[in-house]
Amino acid sequence: MIPNPARQAALAARYGAAVPPAGPWNTTIAGLLDHRSVRGYRPDPLPEGVLETLVAAAQSAATSSNLQTWSVVTVEDPAARAVLAEVAGDQKHILECPLFLVFLADVSRNERLGLAEGRPLEGLPYLETFLVAAIDAALAAQNAVVAAESLGLATVYIGALRNDPVRVAEVLGLPPGVAGVFGLCVGHAKDGAEGEVKPRLPQSVVLHRGRYDAGAEAAARAAYDAEMRAFSQRNEMADDTWTRRVIARIGTIRALRGRDRLAAALQALGFPLN
Repeated sequence: MIPNPARQAALAARYGAAVPPAGPWNTTIAGLLDHRSVRGYRPDPLPEGVLETLVAAAQSAATSSNLQTWSVVTVEDPAARAVLAEVAGDQKHILECPLFLVFLADVSRNERLGLAEGRPLEGLPYLETFLVAAIDAALAAQNAVVAAESLGLATVYIGALRNDPVRVAEVLGLPPGVAGVFGLCVGHAKDGAEGEVKPRLPQSVVLHRGRYDAGAEAAARAAYDAEMRAFSQRNEMADDTWTRRVIARIGTIRALRGRDRLAAALQALGFPLN
């Protein structure tokens, strides 16, 4: 295969020393590998039609059985954004980005359909239906992210809205059967906020051929920890490793920041999760 310096540079940025064998390459793949989360935005408004274009991309994602069990809300009111930022641990980029979206798991539309047709939907109260709705929302949002980045825009997901789904529902006026899955900031990155592509685990850890095999995981994790420590130091972050990050994030109930009560919150929002 003919060497491609841009491809090799993109793979090295994403994997550090554990660069996988080079494969096919195009501008779409280049854009995907260049993804990074951005947490600083200029106030510049987005061009007319960007929102609708992102939604069109989102609606073009796969959806289970074409049920389309997701919706999205734009949050423009500063007071509403302030509440959502507080729920999310005071993440300032929620306040400053020109476009803030909340993607929703939404089975209410299908419930209304069933009632209008005189056919109550017996499958709605089950965990599977919520899971389908949450996956639908995630697939749609990722399509929107890829579209936004292809337009030169920056993004960051806000999963911390799940710290208090009931309060999010109150702010957004959500009916029963609708829950915020995560938020999404979209806009132009501030100078210096673009950040560096964050290394990921080696493919040997996540790619299993035929059968699951974690035999080489410990050595690969140690190497990845070294990559992440160097990344943290280069980006003036706390001297951290992936191992420490995982333990800090899910090592205690307190670290879940209220999401340990997520099942109860979803039930209160009309998802029995049977």
